[in-house]
Amino acid sequence: MPICGRRLLSGVMIPLVTPMSAPGTPCAAAAAGLLRGLAAAGAHSLMLFGSNGEGPLLPVSALAEFAEQVAKRWRELTGGPVLCNVTAAGTAEALGRAAAVAPARPDALVLSPPIYFRHRDDEIAAHYEALAGLGIPVVAYNAPRYSNPLGPALIDRLAAMPHVIGVKDSSGDLDLLGHIVSAARRRPDFGVSQGAETQLLAALRLGADGIVPGIANLAPRPAVELVAAHEAGRDADAEDAQRVLDRLLALHSVRPGVPAIKAVLDDRGLCPPHVAAPLLPCTEAERRDLIALLENDEAHLLPRR
Repeated sequence: MPICGRRLLSGVMIPLVTPMSAPGTPCAAAAAGLLRGLAAAGAHSLMLFGSNGEGPLLPVSALAEFAEQVAKRWRELTGGPVLCNVTAAGTAEALGRAAAVAPARPDALVLSPPIYFRHRDDEIAAHYEALAGLGIPVVAYNAPRYSNPLGPALIDRLAAMPHVIGVKDSSGDLDLLGHIVSAARRRPDFGVSQGAETQLLAALRLGADGIVPGIANLAPRPAVELVAAHEAGRDADAEDAQRVLDRLLALHSVRPGVPAIKAVLDDRGLCPPHVAAPLLPCTEAERRDLIALLENDEAHLLPRR
């Protein structure tokens, strides 16, 4: 049966951080406690090797074993889907990354437009068309902070490709998201998810099927509650959950990005602090500030091991 993008992208997808045994060395065993905590909190699915997963910083040779073992464990815990991001600067590398993660049997590949160079729309479309023969559905990932943007015309073009079954939008542009939702509704199997963390509830109200918040690596329960409250029509509870997540995002004012998330997870015994070069882990001063900042929100974080 063909995979339904709406079902695949529904609920809370965790853009998983990549636990490492040493800087730049993914380690599935080091992810065990984190995966258990995320599953217990009600997360629906995982995306591996996205921006929170440091994917573009990892060589192709580092992807296969981690993807296969983490996907196996997640399916044992939840039965839920696992997606693998294969974003790269060029089409050949994207195809190489897709081949590397194929043994993990990803439910879909996630692909941004090419990074580094600026490209024409026809070149970006060809980049996506190149994955059509792999036999794995593709979710287009609009992350203009890191790659060429997907505008309305390209969205329409991608939505007409049978192997592209959805869009994950992290642009923060609600007008564009509205266009994506409209384009998606021309296909019953085409899903839409939102990764702009301050606009999760706004996206669901516009018709997005699910959310992909990086902060849910630390605090999955408020994200799960946000979706559940929205679906149940409990607007005040959904707004409360969005406010909790907004407050937790202040950790990026201490240290932006993945090193901050990993430092807090390390303090909780859930993930080593190692990151992939040229990223550097948080300093001891940053760790102290992060822990102090989140002290009043302890109840919203994953339990310590």
